[in-house]
Amino acid sequence: MFILISLLAFNVLDELIDILDAEGNPTGRRCLKSVAHKNDYFHATVHVWLFTEHHKILLQKRSPNKKVFPNLWDISVAGHITAGERVLDAALREAFEEIGLVLSSSDLIKIGTRKHQVRHANGIQDNEIHHVFIAKLKVPVDQLNLQEEEVAGLQLFDLEVLTNTGSLENVLLPEFHDYYRQVYNAIRNSC
Repeated sequence: MFILISLLAFNVLDELIDILDAEGNPTGRRCLKSVAHKNDYFHATVHVWLFTEHHKILLQKRSPNKKVFPNLWDISVAGHITAGERVLDAALREAFEEIGLVLSSSDLIKIGTRKHQVRHANGIQDNEIHHVFIAKLKVPVDQLNLQEEEVAGLQLFDLEVLTNTGSLENVLLPEFHDYYRQVYNAIRNSC
């Protein structure tokens, strides 16, 4: 019983995830997220970009305690898909966990899947398959509740920040400009 309780407490921060092959197909194996990052295993994540009818994009400021990209203004909501979890369920869960936003599956528009590979200075290797969604933000930002372990702040930016990623310090990462441009185009086409 003690081991189960310890694992449950531990997995809040270090989730059990499914291992994928380089094309995003399930391998049937599972491991902790930390093990995947250490051993270069591919695994799945969700990204949810929230936008307003006034052409604003909601960005979250990552907690200063995050292991990668601390204090960076980044994707509205993002997270790992836990072992056995459906992609859509993970997107809905992450929106609620990170910012207290209740969405339904009909709110989410999937705009693609992308392979992401980055080796960080701290030794973490991100080999991820991102499932990317957009959704209209229908509540005021001040009604959202931040998960303090993950999110240090929320702010609406002009949508054009996605096309001009080098213009603001600590807002998005210029090396992913093509990805942000894809998100921008999808949002503009849905408005």
